[in-house]
Amino acid sequence: MNGDRILIVGGGASGVILAAHLLRDGDPSVEVTIVERRPRIGAGVAYGTDQPDHLLNTRASGMSAFPDDPSHFWRWLQEGGRAERLGCRDDFCFVPRRDYRDYLADLVAPWLAEGGDGRLRVVAGECVDLREVAGGVAAELGDGRVEIGIRAVLATGHAVPVYGPDAPYSGPWCSPEELGIGTGDDVVILGTGLSMVDNVAQLRRAGHRGRITAVSRRGLLPHVHAPAKPLPLDPADVPFGTGPAFLLRWLRRTVRWAAAQGVDWRGVVDALRPHTQAIWGAMTPDARRRFLRHARTYWEVHRHRLAPEADTLLREAMAEGHLTVLAGRLLKVERGEGGQVVQLRRRGGGEVRVAASHVIDCTGILRDPAGAGDPLTARLIAAGRARLDPLGIGIEVAGDGAVVPAEGPASRCLFAVGPVTRARFWEITAVPDIRVQSAALARHLLRVAA
Repeated sequence: MNGDRILIVGGGASGVILAAHLLRDGDPSVEVTIVERRPRIGAGVAYGTDQPDHLLNTRASGMSAFPDDPSHFWRWLQEGGRAERLGCRDDFCFVPRRDYRDYLADLVAPWLAEGGDGRLRVVAGECVDLREVAGGVAAELGDGRVEIGIRAVLATGHAVPVYGPDAPYSGPWCSPEELGIGTGDDVVILGTGLSMVDNVAQLRRAGHRGRITAVSRRGLLPHVHAPAKPLPLDPADVPFGTGPAFLLRWLRRTVRWAAAQGVDWRGVVDALRPHTQAIWGAMTPDARRRFLRHARTYWEVHRHRLAPEADTLLREAMAEGHLTVLAGRLLKVERGEGGQVVQLRRRGGGEVRVAASHVIDCTGILRDPAGAGDPLTARLIAAGRARLDPLGIGIEVAGDGAVVPAEGPASRCLFAVGPVTRARFWEITAVPDIRVQSAALARHLLRVAA
């Protein structure tokens, strides 16, 4: 029944978690349709990997899909016997991301037609356009099919660039076999964050012994997770409305004060997490721009940390000389005999040329969604149904997730959830943030559908 159907475009973590909230908490007459171009739901950029060394970057205790049931994922691991199989003795463990994909699939199984009550449909296909029609929204698929609902939600995840056959480098989500990387080939990785760590892990698992050179502007690596005593942090203590320089000084003072109380710096960063969206929202556009330019890397290496197992693997690779990390700026990539030549300017001065058979782009997910392989977002922006934010990192949305068009008020029919809303919320890439946003959006949509 279209009258109570909500469309979700995108079946990755954001779309599945939102669907679970809508179906768990809504009236039995509410139906949900997920439109997903991949063969299975839950297998987006973050959780599509089958590599056992690609671990969650958040401990199991923080990965529940439901903020009102924080142990849900940990119970799922225990009840299915997976915790024992994976060697998880407690909920401070970091499981393979492929297991979280299975969790996402199980999350919505009670509402599928096969084995469930049938209130959830998964439509295989790529949504190429969304437009408002009488009584709701029409989602047009690439093959000409049309799905209708009273509301539609963009849950398209991260903007993923498309790398053509003539591109000088490849993307970060391919296996060594797919890229044709031989065991003795030299590899350059652009970026030294979490995606770089994933690529080093899968290269080592594949028996790769060639040289790996990872380069980023500052050459910083993600810090490692460790048990940390939480720091009580009152919102009144947080300097909302200030710029990156003041925030950094305040954070350093707070870390020093916490250390004197026996609290590790991780406890301070984790205590700040519930306030990061409000901090971002209170920044001026110029302050946001300065944060992205000068402070983002320092925040991310402390905030988005590594599982201890992944950190051990990384340190072993560096100790063995398998991996070298350079601080520098990419000047250009040229095709050379037998591969590529990467020309870099070292941080502090001097240029260096590194030859490699393959160059992998792991420079991150902060990209213009209209120009990074997302034709639907590009179509919506071109048609004026959505608006790119001034920093070019996402589309503009209202506080309730409603998409803001080029002109006029926010839409009453088209919403967004997850990383596509980062321009408004900034910290909206990890499950602990997405689940809170999904719960709030589900409540709003269900009130509208009632």
